[in-house]
Amino acid sequence: MVKKQSAVGIFVLIGLICLGYLTVKLGKMEILGSNTYTVEAQFSSVQGLRNGANVEISGVQVGRVSAIELDTETYTAKISMKINNTVALSEDTMAAIKTSGLIGDKFVELTPGGSDELLAEGAYITDTEPPVDLIALISKYVFGSL
Repeated sequence: MVKKQSAVGIFVLIGLICLGYLTVKLGKMEILGSNTYTVEAQFSSVQGLRNGANVEISGVQVGRVSAIELDTETYTAKISMKINNTVALSEDTMAAIKTSGLIGDKFVELTPGGSDELLAEGAYITDTEPPVDLIALISKYVFGSL
């Protein structure tokens, strides 16, 4: 009887450990340090961009958007991005918000520059490009403003 109870207890304990591991991995949480660094950028608009959106270079994911907030002094959108430590960005990197497909999800496309100076933790990407407003373009075309 005691052996059965011990076996059940060990089985439940292993199950709880597995559940905790999956929760951390699927939730993309970081417990024991981080293999990313944070950079920020300001945009006039981040319409459609969401927390957790991909950050890509040449179509390859190199990070994620970790926060989006309003800068109350300039009334622009400030985003924070967690970039993999294996990717070094030069200080003249350009950030643009792009759409995946015609009506797909938004993501941040980084275009590295040629500078030898690298962005450090918490640095700002100064050269940014907001997303294209498809509805405004279509309405200009329909109503003959183009």
